[in-house]
Amino acid sequence: MPRTEVTIATQDGSCAATLHTPAGDGGWPAVILYPDAGGVRDTFDAMADRLAGLGYAVLLPDVYYRVGGFAPFEMATAFSDPGERERVMKLAASLTGDMVVRDGAAFLDFLAGRDEVTGSGVGTTGYCMGGRISLIMAGNYPDRVAAAASFHGGRLADPEDEHSPYLLADRIRGTLHVAAAENDASFPPEQYNRLEGALRTAGVRHTMQTYPAAHGFAVADNPTYDKSAADRHWTALADLYAATLHA
Repeated sequence: MPRTEVTIATQDGSCAATLHTPAGDGGWPAVILYPDAGGVRDTFDAMADRLAGLGYAVLLPDVYYRVGGFAPFEMATAFSDPGERERVMKLAASLTGDMVVRDGAAFLDFLAGRDEVTGSGVGTTGYCMGGRISLIMAGNYPDRVAAAASFHGGRLADPEDEHSPYLLADRIRGTLHVAAAENDASFPPEQYNRLEGALRTAGVRHTMQTYPAAHGFAVADNPTYDKSAADRHWTALADLYAATLHA
């Protein structure tokens, strides 16, 4: 898939990103792909290419651009090695909800100005940390985000988190798909039920499911990657966007 390196001006600096598009002449509906806590790496470039192949212009931003220059994580050991676990958790914690919202405005404006992009409705999708970001975008930009997906997302309904997506349910206008992992401490049953209740009360169009797989199931370089669950996630994502994003 064609891939273009771009730089996006944000309120906090310059964010490096790649724009992945189908082959041929555009334009296409836009999708923002948010990575997990390990950040942008080859695995997410491949995922953005695959999503572009479904007919979308996919923006993959370096969400850690404010830090810059950090050594890439080896996801096979990132959470089993104490030092690396501390490093990845500290990096993820550095990305606040306010930063996510500010960056989101810049990403949406960037996409609106690209010739490769058509249509006003944008999709978001994310994994782990990125799943939470995807839903935060839907709540903060309801007139722009037509569909949002979260796969093994964490802290989606944490009452101690002022930016937790369940608090935004009454602002969401797009369609959501939330796929939880089994036995996931970052999104336990009480949070699942709290989020589902908030979405139902607010009348948000949504589907919520628990996949029979561990946290990290959809990302190929995670040690918990599950091909069956990952394939299911690709089908769900394709169906969500086919029903909601139009050129």
